[in-house]
Amino acid sequence: MNPITSDPLDRYHFPIDEWGLTESDFDRALQGRTETLFAVGNGYLGMRGNPEEGLGGHQNGTFVNGFHDTWTIRHAEEAFGFARVGQTIVNVPDTKLIKLYVDDEPFDVSSADIVAYVRRLDFRTGVLWREVEWRTPSGKRVLVRSRRLTSFTDRHVAVVDYSVTMLDADASVLISSQILNRQDWKDEYAAAAHAENSMDDPRKAAAFTDRVLLPRFKRAEGSRYLLGYRASNSGMTLAVGADHRLETGNEWTESGQIDDDLAKQVYSVQAKAGEPIRLIKTIAYHTSNGVPTRELADRCDRTLDRIESAPIEEVFERQARWLDDFWARSDVEIPGEPSIQQAVRWNLFQLAQSTARTDGGGIAAKGVSGSGYGGHYFWDTEIYVLPFLTYTSPQVARNALRFRQAMLPAARERAAELNQRGALFPWRTINGLESSAYYAAGTAQYHIDADISHALSQYVSATGDEDFLINGEAIDILVETARMWADLGFWRSNGKQSFHIHGVTGPDEYTTVVNDNLFTNVMARANLRAAVRRTRALQVSDPVSYERMLARLDLSEDEIVEWAAAAEAMHILYDEELGIHPQDSQFLEKELWDLENTPANKRPLLLHFHPLVIYRFQVIKQADVVLALLLQGDEFTEEEKRRDFEYYDALTTGDSTLSASTQAIVAAEVGYRELALGYFRAALYVDLGDLHNNTADGLHVASMGGVWSALVFGFGGMRDYLGTFTFDPRLPEEWEALSFHVTIRGSLLRVDLRQDSITFTVEDGLGAELYVRGRRVDVTTEGPSRVMLRGEVPTLEGAPTTSDIEGTIRADGSVITASMPTITTEIPIVATQNGDPVIPD
Repeated sequence: MNPITSDPLDRYHFPIDEWGLTESDFDRALQGRTETLFAVGNGYLGMRGNPEEGLGGHQNGTFVNGFHDTWTIRHAEEAFGFARVGQTIVNVPDTKLIKLYVDDEPFDVSSADIVAYVRRLDFRTGVLWREVEWRTPSGKRVLVRSRRLTSFTDRHVAVVDYSVTMLDADASVLISSQILNRQDWKDEYAAAAHAENSMDDPRKAAAFTDRVLLPRFKRAEGSRYLLGYRASNSGMTLAVGADHRLETGNEWTESGQIDDDLAKQVYSVQAKAGEPIRLIKTIAYHTSNGVPTRELADRCDRTLDRIESAPIEEVFERQARWLDDFWARSDVEIPGEPSIQQAVRWNLFQLAQSTARTDGGGIAAKGVSGSGYGGHYFWDTEIYVLPFLTYTSPQVARNALRFRQAMLPAARERAAELNQRGALFPWRTINGLESSAYYAAGTAQYHIDADISHALSQYVSATGDEDFLINGEAIDILVETARMWADLGFWRSNGKQSFHIHGVTGPDEYTTVVNDNLFTNVMARANLRAAVRRTRALQVSDPVSYERMLARLDLSEDEIVEWAAAAEAMHILYDEELGIHPQDSQFLEKELWDLENTPANKRPLLLHFHPLVIYRFQVIKQADVVLALLLQGDEFTEEEKRRDFEYYDALTTGDSTLSASTQAIVAAEVGYRELALGYFRAALYVDLGDLHNNTADGLHVASMGGVWSALVFGFGGMRDYLGTFTFDPRLPEEWEALSFHVTIRGSLLRVDLRQDSITFTVEDGLGAELYVRGRRVDVTTEGPSRVMLRGEVPTLEGAPTTSDIEGTIRADGSVITASMPTITTEIPIVATQNGDPVIPD
């Protein structure tokens, strides 16, 4: 991704609004994108921003985190240990659907005669509201208003508040509120479903070919409807219920029907001009790995009964109060930059919608906003999302780590299947089983073990939650991943002992199955050291728990000694001639891909070139060595960071949305301040500006986490190395200030950064010990601690390019050159349910 120098949004269509995303008119061409941008979710339940009336659009979607079906992966050529079970998130029954007819004319916002239109996603209240004035074919004016939320305080609840008012004439109004199983429904929606599932991009979800949701339960009582299903292969169960309340002074009648895949509550109203018709629809979803649907239906009943026992406005008020607390912990302020401020808050709000009520579930790459990437969990969570949660919502971070801990038995089995000791976590999964059919850019990314261990260590360091590590037995993650590294690596003696890791893939998926990948080795070393440090500390602080751990894990003292030795002998590549750390043992032997002369219509490379073509070049999909400079920055000198950044930044395509935020942080650190701001914008507008042309498939949650990291770690200069919290700010020259919040060891701190100072204020808790550019600062409850910023900040102009590298000499005396493969007639990629040619961002 190239740096972004300006706001890419159409500000007529999306006006600047620091506390909301507003759409000022309806544009059918943007429907796929706006369905994602205006989605509502709570981490468990997500509803795309489809119009309530449900016609047209890109994908009418409702998703429950982790609710999936499975299918058999059929490889063209089988081999031992290949992934066997594919997993894809299911589009669960749609309850937001409310069809409107006025004098028998259907309301479809995409084709109606619209007099006025506005829609707004409110970051303070967590409500999506819309107001439309429609002129019917007969000339009658109708005001349609709606409010929609998925509850942060009750993860199973959603509400749609829908009202219709005839403005200048009486009319016959019919409102049909429905629950529709879109996943399997085969009438007029079949064509739309087919279009949604067409697979010309491997980043999309695989399509189901057979029925997915098997009917198991249905019940209608009064205005309440319940449907229950079992997923055909995974065996997961689901129940969904909706209750209705109509408020109007008009005369009306009601009727209803219920079938296996469709339930309807229909109101026929003789509407008088100026007399509103208000329908309040309360909704409940419950899912399970196998609990009978009748029991889940009972849970839906109890949820709906509880919601209906109080005025509906209390649900909206609780939502706003929850968000008050969220923003008090998480808000980031950029005074004087209203467009950036709006985009930042939209990203942070979507992080809340993707994570808040996962409650022990995973955090998918798309959250609950769409079906992209099949609803899978990747390393995205630990490296890009967990830092935000750890420092703003520690309990949510703890829940995410508990989810990984629950996967440990399956990870042990996977390691054994790949002839390794310890545990190997799946590269992409929903249910804990590896589902990446393309092993070279999937399973081979063993670094996921170190990524999870890094997130765990960071969480414990930031929170001091030793209980989770010891009594919660999360230390088992450190032990089992350290075992895997010790077993995977091997020793060599060439004057001195060194420890090597071969046959793995780093974060850069344009370079696969290599030896001594720099990122993997650096992160594995940190993983081994963390396991040694934590087990030794436990031995001293709690000998009883230490002995219990040894017995539980069949762990010996010799193993711990081996981990320590392997960590200190880890082979870290360095090229003296170029003054950089090679990405792997053969990376520098390749020629450069000439990115400057690659046509824009051939990007991203993964959609236009065979993987083998890409693998032959020095070209990078996403930050690899540069990410190591961030996560393990205390292992590199300032000069090493600068030289490494300059070399690899020039080779990075940005074809992954994971890259821009990392490049922003390290660019800021080494001195490319303007470039850092450009990369920050590239991350900030990934979805708002649809910079990768796939926002329609769902949010890029990792990029959103990266936005927070770019602000706090990049411009704020915060680092946490083994529990020492430091700040070395890099505020953009054109920004007057930056303020953010971090929670450290239970204390909520407000950080106010100016060009010449940084101020820390305790807003909750006892305070913290910090360092600012080497100076210790004791932040206490007695008052703000202001530190004047001393010392020069490096400033470098421009941006690294491949021309800076071309012509340099390798250690063997050869000259590095740049070229690109011959461009031939394009043959489009067609991925099927049984194919998985490329791992997504």
